[in-house]
Amino acid sequence: MPSVDAGGCGIHYTRAGENPDAPAVVFLGDLGFGAWGWSWQYGALAGPCRVVVIDTRGAGRSDAPDGPYAMADLVGDLEAILADCSIRTAHLVGCGLGGAVALAAARQTNRAESLTLIGTPPSGEAFDPDPLSPDPTDKSALRASTTSLLSAAFCQREDAPVEQIVEWRGEEDATPAAREAQLAALDGFDPEPLYELTLPVRVVFGGADPVVDPAAGRQLAEELPNGEFKLYPKASHLVTVERSAALNDFLLGFVESAADH
Repeated sequence: MPSVDAGGCGIHYTRAGENPDAPAVVFLGDLGFGAWGWSWQYGALAGPCRVVVIDTRGAGRSDAPDGPYAMADLVGDLEAILADCSIRTAHLVGCGLGGAVALAAARQTNRAESLTLIGTPPSGEAFDPDPLSPDPTDKSALRASTTSLLSAAFCQREDAPVEQIVEWRGEEDATPAAREAQLAALDGFDPEPLYELTLPVRVVFGGADPVVDPAAGRQLAEELPNGEFKLYPKASHLVTVERSAALNDFLLGFVESAADH
């Protein structure tokens, strides 16, 4: 897996697809999560798109320097990877913290062609980190956290994915100290004025999200000039897992339409 030096911090990423004419899609992970968070999207989009999954600083195989981390650090990590991959612009897909990074990148750079914001807060105050914050060395805490991020119906129906996620989180997720360093990037986060973000944006939520109120996501979409809101009513925060097939089709269609635009 390749890595890039971003201001002295090694940032790892995974990539697939070499067709220079294919749209580039970059996935930005949630608070504390390793790259496992995009396991259900990576393979589905890697054929028709050039796909990059970033290990957020502090998680996975990326370095975990002492915090706190600023939003500018995370946007800089994204820019360093785009440069390393010779990608001028990309469709940014972020969940939670990663969605906030995508919003900040769209405000601060000219790198974004479109945004897909999954369970993303419109401000730091709208984000509840508690469901995302177990000790990754405590398997029972990881399981409780994971099931809180999925609907009860999904957990009863699909036990194997829950156990796989718990295993991945124990291997890849940030330590409590690194997670707190990441969380600091949301202190004072505010992407206003939203009317200046004229690129295509899709805001995606599960109806039972415990991390960000879906009503805040709907308001975010309404305030964006080219924003649209997509709700999966019975899903929780990990809509990427619960509704992966439908979401992947939605992502591909949106990327294709945004690229044509």
